[in-house]
Amino acid sequence: MPDIELRFHKDMLVFSSPVDEVLFLQGFGTGNGVSAGDIEYADLVEPEAIKEALRMNTVAGAQCLVAPCASITPARLRACGLEDRGSEIVRNALKVTRSLTPQHTLVEIAPCGLPLDPSSKNSLNEHRDQYARAARFCANEVFDAYFLNGFKNPTDLKCALMGLRQITDAPIVASVDVDDKGLLADGRHEFVEALEVMGEYGATVAGFATPGLPSVAARLTDEAVAALPLPVLAQLVVKKVNPRQGEMTKDNPYYTPDVLIGAATELRAHGVQFLRAAGHATPAFTSALVAATAGFDVARSDVDSEA
Repeated sequence: MPDIELRFHKDMLVFSSPVDEVLFLQGFGTGNGVSAGDIEYADLVEPEAIKEALRMNTVAGAQCLVAPCASITPARLRACGLEDRGSEIVRNALKVTRSLTPQHTLVEIAPCGLPLDPSSKNSLNEHRDQYARAARFCANEVFDAYFLNGFKNPTDLKCALMGLRQITDAPIVASVDVDDKGLLADGRHEFVEALEVMGEYGATVAGFATPGLPSVAARLTDEAVAALPLPVLAQLVVKKVNPRQGEMTKDNPYYTPDVLIGAATELRAHGVQFLRAAGHATPAFTSALVAATAGFDVARSDVDSEA
């Protein structure tokens, strides 16, 4: 059993924030920010830049480091001009991540980005194959869990889970993007539909990412806890870092790291185990989450933490 499973429903744990903001400050990307291709390129030719971004998260106290290799499905690799380099990207990303000796390491996989027709068997099979091939790139590597992140509709998530489960029985953290009304990013499905997919197709941790207020994240956590006995991941999406904002607003609730302390405390009370600052978050946001939760147990009365 991977070490991370031994901690399910026990210790509060924080994921590293995305490396994007640190890489952008180091000169990667354009005026619009860092793209997925920039990150995979850095994995190959500038691993020290990746290491610095992850090191800052380690200093911040993150117990779980996310290896930045989200674009390892063949379709995304092709879009980045990195065909046939999937295994190399995973190997480099994990080598850098493990060199920092985190408590736990995760391999991130993002949606493949191909058009998806839920009524077409060929389309569904093509999508499943994308994620199965991504999992094969990780063969013989050492890490704790897969991290399916950024999914926008239940069907794509279903394909991803089925594709990975064709190849591996490793833990899978699954996360979907949810707005402040409880709708997935495709605008057509509710969070509960994604939870049904997670429960049926082999997710090990049920997660969401939202830019909504802490009350929204708490409500989503309640839905996850009510639907499944799985540990819950809450990702709080930072839209814009703006210390001068002065107070939390609906449009930009996570404007400075300090506000995450109260948000993390509230989410722990609702049953969250894993937390992550996402979007434009810097390692300072990770530090705030760690400060609010380090040393605390998970607050879930519906599961046996000794199981």
